[in-house]
Amino acid sequence: MSKVREYIDKYLEETAQIVQAIDRSAIEKAIDILWKLRRKNGCLYILGVGGGAGNASHAVNDFRKIAGIKACAPTDNVSELTAWTNDTSWEAFFENWLKTTQLQPEDCLLIFSVGGGTVHTSYNLVKAMEYAKKIGAAIISVVSRDGGRAGKLSDACVHIPVVCGDRITPHCEEWQAVVWHLMANALASS
Repeated sequence: MSKVREYIDKYLEETAQIVQAIDRSAIEKAIDILWKLRRKNGCLYILGVGGGAGNASHAVNDFRKIAGIKACAPTDNVSELTAWTNDTSWEAFFENWLKTTQLQPEDCLLIFSVGGGTVHTSYNLVKAMEYAKKIGAAIISVVSRDGGRAGKLSDACVHIPVVCGDRITPHCEEWQAVVWHLMANALASS
């Protein structure tokens, strides 16, 4: 068997392990929060950096088109993103954006982050979550590693289990897509 085939088999075995280990009750809780959000006509703000920002952009489409939820991602507007970052700081970007957007208690943040945010990594997401908590908005997160601050601040945290230390990021980012597609389509059927 070739090295490439061995890698393929191992990667897919790891994916199967995640399927077996993922907490279905956390996904169900997230769907319930989104169902209430839609009923209250709140807005879903999807935040992520790096691959999470790309996932946020795609997820906006699915939550709007498939699930009928108002949704947006602050990283989709590069002009505003760079202006806030230049004029204030990257650490304050999401929080400032949520303040300007006038985040309300009936709204919800959906956080896509591999590590969940700490004072050293993705602190901008931590500040946004802390602001959302202060306002009374719900927080859903899809994270890996130990869950970071998102694991502690979220009303529903879907934790992607670590099955291989070398592939935490790709597994987390691919499972963010699995989870948001699952949630959007579950809402479409309810």
